[in-house]
Amino acid sequence: MTVTSTTPSLFTPLKVGDLQLQHRVAMAPLTRFRTPNHIPPEVFGDYYEQRASRAGTLIVTEATLIAPQAGGYENVPGIWSQEQIKAWKSVMNKINGKKSYAFMQLWALGRVAHQDILDKEGVASDVVSASDVPLGETSDIPRPLTELEIKEYIRLYAQAAKNAIEAGASGVELHGANGYLPDQFLHESTNRRTDEYGGSIENRARFALEVIDALIEAVGAKRVAVRLSPFGEFNNMHPGVSPIPQWSYLISELERRAQQGNRLAYIHLVEPRVNGNVDIEYTGSNEFARNIWQGILVRAGGLIRDAEKFAESDPNTVVALGRYFISNPDLVDRLQKKIPLTPYNRETFYATDPHDTRGYIEFKFASQQ
Repeated sequence: MTVTSTTPSLFTPLKVGDLQLQHRVAMAPLTRFRTPNHIPPEVFGDYYEQRASRAGTLIVTEATLIAPQAGGYENVPGIWSQEQIKAWKSVMNKINGKKSYAFMQLWALGRVAHQDILDKEGVASDVVSASDVPLGETSDIPRPLTELEIKEYIRLYAQAAKNAIEAGASGVELHGANGYLPDQFLHESTNRRTDEYGGSIENRARFALEVIDALIEAVGAKRVAVRLSPFGEFNNMHPGVSPIPQWSYLISELERRAQQGNRLAYIHLVEPRVNGNVDIEYTGSNEFARNIWQGILVRAGGLIRDAEKFAESDPNTVVALGRYFISNPDLVDRLQKKIPLTPYNRETFYATDPHDTRGYIEFKFASQQ
């Protein structure tokens, strides 16, 4: 569509890393549990191709396991084997064919993993975390990672990033939010370590920063991003009285790296408006990050009604939308043309059968209705 002086900022171009987005609506990462044996099926490509139909769209893929030992969920994608890389190539070809872009979200579960699933899949690994703080009263008690194992995880993240680029992704996003492994190191409630990876704000940020440094070395800073949820309570996280000092330090370290020539493509912040896929009462604000980070911010978390306001408020903001992208593959066009949105069906967000495509690719474009 033609951009004029009256076009809302949400629908104007923006450069992110080396990518020229044609608008500022991104597709947020959405786990759907439709991946048998951790290998993306053919329908994956159709699903993402539909949502990449508006040229210049940034898509953050659903969370993708970096290695078998980083798992503990069934029916989610991985990016450690040649078979997975080949399957992802088919997906990325369809996204790139629409002249859109995909950042693959890199995932390690940590204490959220299920030991019975690791055992079932023949993975010789314990449920691990920063410390031995379980997810819940009946959950597996995680084993604290040794320093050698931490270094191995960092290596696995870097290799997964290389694999993602080989598969055709435009970049990678470290999943450092929502209570998964990097987040478990960041939170004082889940990190009780007394070595160099715990005990202080600086030490709790060390794992995330070392992973990011390894990703930068592997694929270049402009192909790297990170997702953070400073106020997040998903997966039984407890931010405490104020998470701002911890995440201010982390973001300031990323800005310091940027000033030295390694600016990430973006930082992706989950607003404290959602818990998983459920809207909640606001519990804080991520505005503090803008006072530190001078690059691109991707903002996510129940922003469908405020997307234009967020884009207008800051020239370096992209708004990531998730749930309505499920039921509206042409979401960007609908928002710009003020076309009513198709309601989503929460019951089909997650499939219990990975071959079940209900609520996946059958949603129509406005032009088909």
